[in-house]
Amino acid sequence: MGMAIAMIDGDPLSRVLHVDLSRRRFWIVDRRDLFEKRLGGAGVAINLLDEECPKGVDPFNPENPVVLAVGPLSGVFPIASKTVAMFKSPHTGNFGESHAGGRSAVSIRMAGYGTIVVKGASPTPIYLVIESNKVHFRDASALWGMTSFTAGRAIREKEPGPGIRTIMRIGRAGERLVRYACVITETYRHFGRLGLGAIFGSKKLKAIMVTGKRSLKVNDIVQYRKVYGEIHESLVSSPAMRKYHDLGTAMNVSALNELGALPTRNLEKARFESADRITGERFAERHLGRRIACAHCPVSCIHLAALREPYETERYFYKTRMVCYDYEPIYSLGAMIGVSSTEGLLKLFDEAEALGLDAISAGVTLAWATEAMQKGLVSDRETAGLKLQWGDHETYLKALRHITDQPNDFYQALAKGVEHASSVYGGADFALAFGGNEMPGYHTGPSAYAGYMTGARHSHLNGAGYGLDQKFQALGGKPTADAIAEALLSEESWRQVLSSLVTCYFGREIYTVDTVLKALKLVGYTFTPDDLLRLGREVLKAKYAFKTREGFDFRKLRIPRRILETATPLGRISESLILETIQSYGTKLGS
Repeated sequence: MGMAIAMIDGDPLSRVLHVDLSRRRFWIVDRRDLFEKRLGGAGVAINLLDEECPKGVDPFNPENPVVLAVGPLSGVFPIASKTVAMFKSPHTGNFGESHAGGRSAVSIRMAGYGTIVVKGASPTPIYLVIESNKVHFRDASALWGMTSFTAGRAIREKEPGPGIRTIMRIGRAGERLVRYACVITETYRHFGRLGLGAIFGSKKLKAIMVTGKRSLKVNDIVQYRKVYGEIHESLVSSPAMRKYHDLGTAMNVSALNELGALPTRNLEKARFESADRITGERFAERHLGRRIACAHCPVSCIHLAALREPYETERYFYKTRMVCYDYEPIYSLGAMIGVSSTEGLLKLFDEAEALGLDAISAGVTLAWATEAMQKGLVSDRETAGLKLQWGDHETYLKALRHITDQPNDFYQALAKGVEHASSVYGGADFALAFGGNEMPGYHTGPSAYAGYMTGARHSHLNGAGYGLDQKFQALGGKPTADAIAEALLSEESWRQVLSSLVTCYFGREIYTVDTVLKALKLVGYTFTPDDLLRLGREVLKAKYAFKTREGFDFRKLRIPRRILETATPLGRISESLILETIQSYGTKLGS
């Protein structure tokens, strides 16, 4: 396994840019050794995280690195449009990984880097401007306190110039160290989960702007055009990709509700009686303004709704804002807290975006807080006078701002997520976090939950357990622990290959083993199918080696009682099945 003669002249992928915010220094190191072995993206990032992150370091210590990595297909083939971020998570106290699209990957690649590593902390607010051979350290004092929208606009005005540009920035939630604050790129894409925004805030880093002006020229242009054309045609003609273009991930609302797998009111139920009012179809009919795409993607899965609101002081004068909507925020800030108004949902999405909050964790946290108030664990004294009630989006808007500003102990606890808040106020049985990370919107069965608990990122994007549950349901059989564990491990291992390339998971049916091999050959890599599968397993094991180094233990995972009480499409979940699956996964991973 390794790199053959490079097919792209002067390819700068193996250049790693190191930035020290404390000393305001930068330097570039060639790490061809890593890129030959691990391709890029997740494969390279986990190695650099292990090298750069001191064992046991506090996530808010300046020595906790931010690693941003792209891969050999970035800027070369369609939908190789994601950037991988790795860091030690302030939310879980362990491994953190998040992916974002937009223009980030192509900008980094065209700036001439495969990876950017940021360490240290600035004593005063700062933002970075990264070019091909230069890093500018800019004063961000005037930007501190701004929303993510305003900060992005201000940087664009201050930094004009040619090139493919990305601006990765935080809102006030990151500045205030909310443990699940996100980093926004190009307004509508995010490094969403596990608190990268809080790491930026701890470093007084308001934003990173990267401008790329290079071009990549392959040697075998004829074969390149052929393979590129095949991939492009598959993307635009595939029914699987068509659904992402038409309704986007919001199409999942009606499907999951019909299955009885849509978490509702903190998973008290798995069907939302008002789901038909917040479906992808309803959003498209009432609000869809336009579709946009990440750089180098023909699919356009990003759906923007037009939110039209009157000015308070002027009659017949309206302001219209474009707000991005997807399934996960519809679940977390909709069904999970009982909100059934599309306008109310769009206001919540817009507020979360402006503040820079992970919408999934924020919604699940509000759901826990609402039930805790209903059960008398907290009162309006803790909530600063807010009456948290299912469906009341106006009160939830105020609660999001309180979580960001943290005016009292209760909101300080909510800013650390439901795992922490329930340890202080009670209600752990209905605190829906797995490995410390709030649940995504799939109550499909045991495979989903086993995946949340065992997956390296404690996310539905690890092993696609929700899809596995649906396969078991279609087959009409009861899954065994070993069968679930083997399927999760196999899928998660392959996804390490995709996230090392780095391609969008939406195109996983397009980027098959054969397609990946053909694409890699054109950028200078000679691999076999076995090499790829071995690489995927190695990267996954490297992630778990880091997790274990930082104190992770399969035996210490907490199973919230609520997931055992609310029936799934496969019936009630057996606690013993989950425990056996976790044990089996750990055994198979180590073998």
